[in-house]
Amino acid sequence: METLLTQLRAVAEPTRLRLLALCARGAFCVTDLCAILGQSQPRLSRHLKLMVEAGLLVRLPEGANVYFQIPHDGLLPRQVLAQLPDDDPTLAADRRAAARLAAERARTASDAFIREGADWDEMRALDLPAQAIEAALLEQLPGHVGRLLDIGTGTGRLLELVADRVNSALGVDASRDMLALARARLAERGLAGRCTVRQADMYRLPLADGAFDAVALQMVLHYAEDPEAALTEAARVLAPEGVLLIADFAPHGREELVAKHAHRWPGFADADIARWLGHAGCALGQPIEIPGALPVRLWSARRVAQPVSVTA
Repeated sequence: METLLTQLRAVAEPTRLRLLALCARGAFCVTDLCAILGQSQPRLSRHLKLMVEAGLLVRLPEGANVYFQIPHDGLLPRQVLAQLPDDDPTLAADRRAAARLAAERARTASDAFIREGADWDEMRALDLPAQAIEAALLEQLPGHVGRLLDIGTGTGRLLELVADRVNSALGVDASRDMLALARARLAERGLAGRCTVRQADMYRLPLADGAFDAVALQMVLHYAEDPEAALTEAARVLAPEGVLLIADFAPHGREELVAKHAHRWPGFADADIARWLGHAGCALGQPIEIPGALPVRLWSARRVAQPVSVTA
């Protein structure tokens, strides 16, 4: 009872209701919220601290910034927000200001990527069949997914593709620049409430065991120093019977790609993937070959209770 009373007292204030409504639409840092609400940082920081302590919001540190959003299991905040009228003029003005800010962030991030050459797209540069890879990934997903995790999300492209098939989707990446672009694009497309991103190391995911029904690594593993460790960590956060999808190169013998594009591995053999997944407690299904200029395969596995015995 005390927890409920604390949350109700914390939300019973106009600015905090506005903050709650905004953070239900996506993750915002204090600077963003100051710009949208037109209030000072010290004032909003006090409100945010109180709401975090009450469990109405969660803090997501990212470099020098901290982002705030509603927890994915935040039932009471959503019940409170359901009582607010959609046509409330103050909340409508906040939504318009947030949309303008998201559009400006997207333009700024895109301009920075172009200036710095970071708009380079590996699949385009290597003439890989991007649409076929994405279609194969979507084909292997269940018709509807509760929670999906995209490791190495980049600009959040996969999150956009699965948005209408998931209850929630989280993308993680080590690059703050990539995340800035992903966050802005998701907000522009009205997906930030369901699809979120955060900075994380794929070897040490700040996520609970078994938290996701599906986990994807799309063209990520060939950059990993230790691919088996990355797959073990991906399997850790996968729920029992959850699906783990890996799209990456099969062995191609193109050693120049390792040097030119900073690849750590020149593709993966089915036997290696099967062995690593088996050690991680996942059972590998039949790999799918995706024809193209370079050999790409899609490996799909299910999380099982015990490690899988795999013959090398």
